[in-house]
Amino acid sequence: MAKMSPTQLSLAKLREEGWFPWITEHWNSFARIRQDLWGFVDIIALKPGQILGVQTTTASNSSARINKITNHDNVGKVRESGIIIHVHAWYQDDKKKWHCKVQDVS
Repeated sequence: MAKMSPTQLSLAKLREEGWFPWITEHWNSFARIRQDLWGFVDIIALKPGQILGVQTTTASNSSARINKITNHDNVGKVRESGIIIHVHAWYQDDKKKWHCKVQDVS
């Protein structure tokens, strides 16, 4: 199996769970950086009556991503709107199988 990025792993997980996910992260060629929706959402996903924003990363970077979200100027507005905010922290076991630790930072 080809190596999958955390974003691709999260898309597959969300689809399997019945979400309708969409990548919101994009490359800003002028600034030469990746930009997330509201500064911290890589994927937005929908279910009837629910909106989920996901920051996806490797397990080793999850603390930095959680800090990024909790300290971001926009997080209050996103939380007030009722959008659920998760961090998907991906890691492999000894058999190279991928696992996701989901952390709710809503």
